[in-house]
Amino acid sequence: MSVYVITGVSKGIGFELVKQISEDPKNLVVGLVRDKAATEKKVAAELGDRSNVYVLHADLTSYASLKQAAADTAKIVGERGIDYLVANGAFPSHFDAYDPIGALGDKVEELEDVSLKLFQTNAVGNIHLFNLFLPLVMKGKVKKVITISSGHADLDLINDLEIETSALYSASKAAMNVIVAKFNAQYKKDGVLFVSISPGVVEVGQFVNATPEQIQGVMGFMGKLSTYAPHFKGPTSVDEAIRNIRSTWEKASIDSGYGGAFVSHYGNKQWL
Repeated sequence: MSVYVITGVSKGIGFELVKQISEDPKNLVVGLVRDKAATEKKVAAELGDRSNVYVLHADLTSYASLKQAAADTAKIVGERGIDYLVANGAFPSHFDAYDPIGALGDKVEELEDVSLKLFQTNAVGNIHLFNLFLPLVMKGKVKKVITISSGHADLDLINDLEIETSALYSASKAAMNVIVAKFNAQYKKDGVLFVSISPGVVEVGQFVNATPEQIQGVMGFMGKLSTYAPHFKGPTSVDEAIRNIRSTWEKASIDSGYGGAFVSHYGNKQWL
């Protein structure tokens, strides 16, 4: 049996992680979300009565809520600790998703507000998450801390494909990758694996409300990805994406050189 704590489980990748992992009744899954009631309702409706799933309130922008969630988790898992801490929760900015960074310069206040929220949620919030939950990870047998990152944060990919969009979001993910490496530098000697994994391009409904002009920009981005990876036929289904991610984190270890690494769902630098 393994114990998992996963953030951002209300939908998309996070919910699918809970769904797949909790299929094994021997696993214990604790999901952290901002809207506890709505997520509990969704779990009941879509997963049924799974006694191995717990949903707790936590907000990456609230240290107090994360501290309370850590205390509540400790009561649930006891001396077993946590085997896998999965930092999936993030703020997915739409402000910079469709336009190059130079086109955002006149929107001064929004640019600053979104940048601060991105860094607070995607970087600082996860620093607090790691520090608060590490005592439980240290008690676990597996001792793996996985951050769901993004290929958008890879400098070579940005420069080689001239990817102009999602600049602020990409920067927040790049910052988080550095944080992961710094935690690795400190805790590698204690046997804790910290690793950042990009899930690839996953279909989670992120473009549902896009305008025709924005969709045109998305298609241009997808075209660049097809040039990079001719086999790429579009976003991966979320269930397949989770299988790939889990396969990679299972094979990842400190001894095999994954400590502090930033890799794709394939476990390398092939992002698609």
